Amino acid sequence: MTQMSATTRQPQTVAPVTEIRKHFPALERVHNGYPVGYFDGPGGTQVPRYVVEKMSDYLYHHNANTHWAYPTSAETDAALAHARQVYADFLNASPDEIVFGANMTTLTFHLSRALGTTYKPGDEIVVTELDHHANIDTWRRLNVERGVTIQTVRMDTATGQLNWEDFERFVGPKTRLVAIGGAANSLGTINDVERVTELAHNAGALVFVDAVHYAPHALIDVQKLDCDFLGLSAYKFYGPHIGVLFSKRAHLEQIDFPKLVPSDDYPPENAETGTMNQEGMVGAGAAVEFLASIGGESNLRESLRSSFAETHARNSRLFDRLWQGLSSISNVKLYGPPPDMPRTPTLAFTIDGCTSTEAARRLSDKGLFLSHGDFYAWTVVKRLGVEGLIRAGCACYTTEEEIDRLLAGVDEISQQAIRGAL
Repeated sequence: MTQMSATTRQPQTVAPVTEIRKHFPALERVHNGYPVGYFDGPGGTQVPRYVVEKMSDYLYHHNANTHWAYPTSAETDAALAHARQVYADFLNASPDEIVFGANMTTLTFHLSRALGTTYKPGDEIVVTELDHHANIDTWRRLNVERGVTIQTVRMDTATGQLNWEDFERFVGPKTRLVAIGGAANSLGTINDVERVTELAHNAGALVFVDAVHYAPHALIDVQKLDCDFLGLSAYKFYGPHIGVLFSKRAHLEQIDFPKLVPSDDYPPENAETGTMNQEGMVGAGAAVEFLASIGGESNLRESLRSSFAETHARNSRLFDRLWQGLSSISNVKLYGPPPDMPRTPTLAFTIDGCTSTEAARRLSDKGLFLSHGDFYAWTVVKRLGVEGLIRAGCACYTTEEEIDRLLAGVDEISQQAIRGAL
């Protein structure tokens, strides 16, 4: 994936942050007398009224199971078809290439085991140290179940980037699949997925992209990426807790997914099991529609393009303010690429003399909510040699005032750590 530019055109029709914030009831919360600043977006964003209202409307007025000959069932069929169409527009795919599931991890396990039925000892899968373990352990499991060899691309701990020489060394005639993250949920690193995809396809291998952390920050085009599979989570971009999988239709038609005999044999429902989280599918579609509403264009895809361009430009400025501010605080160490490198507005740092859990607790006392630990990017934390990371992410509702409050809070903790007052 290419670097997102902060100088991208800024459409005049895009809603200002003050207007965007009015859609989020969570932003009205006060903790210990402080208005809450939500920096935990990389772990899950807050949800706008529109999404919840669409879900409640479905449950109150249209709730039924699918494919039956009465009105609410037909309305449910239409609602789910609409959600697939929205995600097709979101990813530049086709509706029959959009699979829903409990979460990205469950979907990836489901896919890996279905693909694994055709794998044998000696076949190889390439994963990376930089990824969330949902895109590592789901594939490593095939070593236990099918005898597949797992090759692991190393991470450069100094830059937070992947070792390209490892890709060139590992991807070859025995490679069946390469699993790579679009962006690292721990360090914010954006990976060159197009380059990896070209390398893998030239070797006859498939490509799975974990876009969970990338999708909230840049508009994805699966046609351009040419990836075979791509997973994402709606709750990372203002939706409910539900996973989404893109797969090229040709793969969905060929993969032998485990399924019940009477269930559908055609894509994409052949990749889905049981009664789906239908209200979640409706809410997931509504989350994309909310993002498009920020853009203010007449076409959904064009509105999304405007929305992502503007929110990225805003968040790049906020991130630069955060990076520069934290860089000037004693005892604070930053991880991952600097602002002028390909990255998302997600920053991981540590405070010498204070654990990530204690730092997050002290910041929360001031109404600043940050995630801490390893974020299931366990290998990253292990390679960095730290007990855990403190992670701050910018969302569409983040403000400069919240950034400044966070800097002041970290500075206070740092000074306390230096004095031994923690």
